[in-house]
Parts: sequence; C-alpha cells; structure tokens
Amino acid sequence: MDVIMDGTKQQRRGNTRQRIQDVALELFAEQGYEKTSLREIAERLDVTKAALYYHFKTKEEIIVSIFTDLTKPIEDLIEWGKGQPHTLDTKQEIVRRYSQTLADASPLFRFMQENQATVRELRIGESFKDRMSGLRHIIIDPDAPLTDQVRCVSAIFTLHAGMFLLQDLEGDPEDKREAVLEVAIDLVTQAHQGS
Repeated sequence: MDVIMDGTKQQRRGNTRQRIQDVALELFAEQGYEKTSLREIAERLDVTKAALYYHFKTKEEIIVSIFTDLTKPIEDLIEWGKGQPHTLDTKQEIVRRYSQTLADASPLFRFMQENQATVRELRIGESFKDRMSGLRHIIIDPDAPLTDQVRCVSAIFTLHAGMFLLQDLEGDPEDKREAVLEVAIDLVTQAHQGS
C-alpha cells in the first residue's frame, strides 16, 4: 500500500510541477517575464506561494526547468544523430525530428524569441547555443563543400524562421509547418546531392 501511495504522491507532484510550468509560460507570454511575479503565478494556479516555493524558489528556476524539459528531445536527437552515418536519409530524419521538437515546444521557443534579452541573462541562452552547435555537428558533413554545409545549417534555421515568420500568414498551422519542413528537407537534399 505504501508503495502505491508513494507513486501516486510522486505523480501528483509531477503534475503540479507541470501545471506551474504551463501557467508560468502562459503568464510570461501574456505580460513578459520581467513583469510576472511568483505571486501572480501562484494566484493563477490558485495555490499558496508556499506551495509554489515547494517546487520552485524563483522565476528563473521555473523557466530553466521548462527549457530543460522541452529541449530534452533535442539532446536525444543529437545523441541519436551522433551514431548515424552522414547519409541523406539521416539528414532528412534529423530535420523531420527537429521540426516536430520545435512544434512540441513552440510556447518555449516563442518565449525565447520574444524575450531575447532575458534569455541572454539566464542560463538557458548558453545551453541553447550548445544544443544548436550539437545539432549542427550531426547534420553537416565536415568534408562537404562550404556551400553544402551552409545549406544544411540553413535547413535548421528555416525551421526556426518558419515558426515565427509564418504565424501571420493565413492557413492551417500544420499545413504551414509541413511547407516549412518541405523547404528544409529540400535544402539538405540539395546539399547532399552537391557533395
């Protein structure tokens, strides 16, 4: 019985942590990171500040935890990519998986785009640069001509740009994501054929 109760307690804690992250990211998007207080997060959650402190002591802890959780798939992708050959299939799969990662973490990436000064001040700015460097290393073939290396890196940034630049275009979000993905895959395909 104790084992079941402990597991339930852990699951409930995990759900509360997730709820805090979701509400905090919502508030950061609505009013900005700097203008959002822990008190406001607690109020929106309808919990005491003490209950919030049980999970997170600062706003920075919250945003760092969101970043860590939502970018874990990038780390997993990099690890997977390190063990793969530099084939066209691998490069296309990297682009597909990264596109899905961006879609799954779009609130975080929107926060990062809209709060660039804050991101630079927090630990997440450097961590994100490290992840982008790791991604670059698995998608480019170091022996490829420079123009083909640029095409591969451009495929990644096409996915980033598509997240933000196409928001104002009319149409289904999934159709827009698919169009951006197609262009990114075209870039790695062209780079691979040039090699």
